[in-house]
Amino acid sequence: MEKKKIVVGMSGGVDSSVTAWLLKQQGYEVLGVTMRHFSGMDEIEREAALAAEQLGISWEAADVRDAFSEQVMEEFAREYAMGRTPNPCVICNRKIKWEALLRYAAGRGADRIATGHYARICSLPNGRLSIANASSATKDQTYALYRLTQEQLKHTEMPLGEYSKEEVRQMARQAGLSVAQKKDSQEICFIPDHDYAAFIRRFAGEEKAGSALLPGNFVDREGTVLGRHKGIIHYTIGQRKGLNLAMGHPVFVTGIRPDTQEVVIGENEDLFSTKLLCGRINLMAEERLEGERRLLGRIRYGHKGTMCRVREAGEGLWECEFEEPVRAVTAGQSAVFYEDGHIFGGGIIEGRG
Repeated sequence: MEKKKIVVGMSGGVDSSVTAWLLKQQGYEVLGVTMRHFSGMDEIEREAALAAEQLGISWEAADVRDAFSEQVMEEFAREYAMGRTPNPCVICNRKIKWEALLRYAAGRGADRIATGHYARICSLPNGRLSIANASSATKDQTYALYRLTQEQLKHTEMPLGEYSKEEVRQMARQAGLSVAQKKDSQEICFIPDHDYAAFIRRFAGEEKAGSALLPGNFVDREGTVLGRHKGIIHYTIGQRKGLNLAMGHPVFVTGIRPDTQEVVIGENEDLFSTKLLCGRINLMAEERLEGERRLLGRIRYGHKGTMCRVREAGEGLWECEFEEPVRAVTAGQSAVFYEDGHIFGGGIIEGRG
């Protein structure tokens, strides 16, 4: 009997390598592929190729640089230039990673793909698929996966959703993988030095970034000038460090006004709100939002979630009202809503409601 083929996206880290090992243990013919998102990924590719060799599976790199540049890097630079704070992983997962893996699989006679995310795919009573929280809450990665489509989920395996990070490292040691103790990556992959402003200046240039690169005024919410800033691309909502304002006490970025190049400064309490609006909606658990729904809402990757009520607020918009105030609602980030431990849907935050 011929083994079923499955394509595993391999990033050169412990999670994707153990994913490949687990699936091989289950009897699959595993094909490893590493996405070449941008130039300078030689070390990642070497580590992925070595892991594949240690596992005894085939491996190759797939070049997605053009699509990644157009759909992820350009979007990131454009959003920052508009005073927003995007999450590029959310866009990459749906438009680049999953699409490329599925194309690669189809070309090699494989019907399934797999990734090393800590999440689980669940079937709902209404016949739809959703993404459920990982069993290990500390590593749950569902937030960045909420834009995946039903068709993408139908062909996907996420075996790490049942394990803790330490269990995964133990399996890596058991499999003899040299990446067993490799540290997790925390930064945006194409900005490893965390200098977003330098990336936008280099990638978008003066013409695309425009006034976002230029110095402007720090102001309070009444418009009183408090000082000068380096350009709005250097700031995000909730930021405290790097403001260089002598106010006598800690102050925070509470707003960004790209039209006037102003960065609004306020107190910590000014950052809390109970409402937000989000657009570019992706529904996962249902085909549509009917009436008002009580859900758990997360407004950033590290947010554990706050109960809220979600309703439509016009064409392609949802309004969310939280039961307790949440800190630093940030345009460009994602609001992801959960029901009974799985994703209901979500969208891109447009601002406070």
